[in-house]
Amino acid sequence: MKNKKKIKTTINIITTIILIIGLYFAYQFYQKNNFNEFIRTEANLYTSKFSRDKEEKYSNKRSYKITSPDYNDAMFFKTIQVEKNKPYKVTCMVKTNNVESKGQISGAGAQISIRDSTERSVAISGTQDWQKIELIFNSKDRETVDIGFRLGGYLGQAKGEVWFSDFTIEQGVAEQSKQWNFACFILKQTDVVINEQNIKLEVSSTDISDIKNTMERFKNSAQELSKGKMTVKYDMYEIDTPLTTLSYEKEYGYYASPEDVESQIKEYIKNSNYDHIFIVLRLGNEEYKDEIEINDWIGLGSMDYYGIGFSNIRLPNDSRSYIYKYNTRINTFPEEVFLHEFLHSLERTSEEYGYEVPDLHDYEKYGYVNQRLDGQKLWYTDYMNKNINTETGKIGLPDEVYNLKPAKESNFETSYKLEEFKEPENIIEEIRQIFKQIYTNIQLVFNNKEIQLQ
Repeated sequence: MKNKKKIKTTINIITTIILIIGLYFAYQFYQKNNFNEFIRTEANLYTSKFSRDKEEKYSNKRSYKITSPDYNDAMFFKTIQVEKNKPYKVTCMVKTNNVESKGQISGAGAQISIRDSTERSVAISGTQDWQKIELIFNSKDRETVDIGFRLGGYLGQAKGEVWFSDFTIEQGVAEQSKQWNFACFILKQTDVVINEQNIKLEVSSTDISDIKNTMERFKNSAQELSKGKMTVKYDMYEIDTPLTTLSYEKEYGYYASPEDVESQIKEYIKNSNYDHIFIVLRLGNEEYKDEIEINDWIGLGSMDYYGIGFSNIRLPNDSRSYIYKYNTRINTFPEEVFLHEFLHSLERTSEEYGYEVPDLHDYEKYGYVNQRLDGQKLWYTDYMNKNINTETGKIGLPDEVYNLKPAKESNFETSYKLEEFKEPENIIEEIRQIFKQIYTNIQLVFNNKEIQLQ
């Protein structure tokens, strides 16, 4: 009898020891792989590895690590509840090791981004120690956003190692001022290789003078044509560093994307609280008329630089052109291209906030014509004041759009932090987190929801 009890006691002790060891290793596995409600996803499945690293960390918490031995777009994200039309700032610490983007795309690397959108922070590449990065965005008409921490990007893929840590999110205060702040950059030199041909172009002093005069006219016309709904303040910058890369799309041909000019403008934009950016550049002259394909555009808009409206203004090939010159007999509205491209940004913003607006190019559809001296000035006036006549009433830009500006640093002078990225502080919170994650995963499986990056 005693031997049976002794054997039973020994078995219980061994079972307890095995259970403790099992729990220990299970906990270690949990610590290494727990992503705290973040959902992991990648463009090329089973290419990247997600883990929690206890050795390489910024604070007392394990860092979140993505390892991509081959080019991929890998991200872990969380769906965040947001209020409509509010500015938000997401920050984290990031460290990189041998991060390289495919094709050397500046928009791909270690970054914070909103899934299925172009909204992102700066992208870190190379081997760099811990540094802080931030994503500032406006919720617009959204009630939820998927905040992701990413190795890759909407624009391309990347490989290497990246560690993320210390996530924060805060809500700021939307600006109500009717003043819009513009930055106008004149890129004085274009030095690009197109179809193995080196093309060098320069902006003349006459061009610079014309653009400066045109920006002043744009300032006055924006206020006049909007009937005081907006005012304009602007800064002019002449950039000597050559433009060496161009982007290409079949519809537009070559143009300067935000990634092409980021190195030239980023120090001017940083903490300057601009609402819109004009990039003035030369892509042809009398000598190089057809070498750079542009598909007949003179202005190109509806882009953004970290949420700020971004437009190309192309100088004409013909040095005798009056497109940016005021002349009572030839052109009394030289600021038209600037206004047109800015209105594309307001058109896009209106749609993102849920408003229905007419297409900016549809002036003929509503009975407007292109006048010889002042182009589409009457169309722009009615478009900006929701005064276009239709059978169902007046249409155009909503008055509210003039206050719907990009989110920027000044929105966070007074703000409050949210607890969306709060991590468990003790074993009980961790256990709750485990069960919550299990429940979430079951829901995903039940709904047959396979999440892929778009």
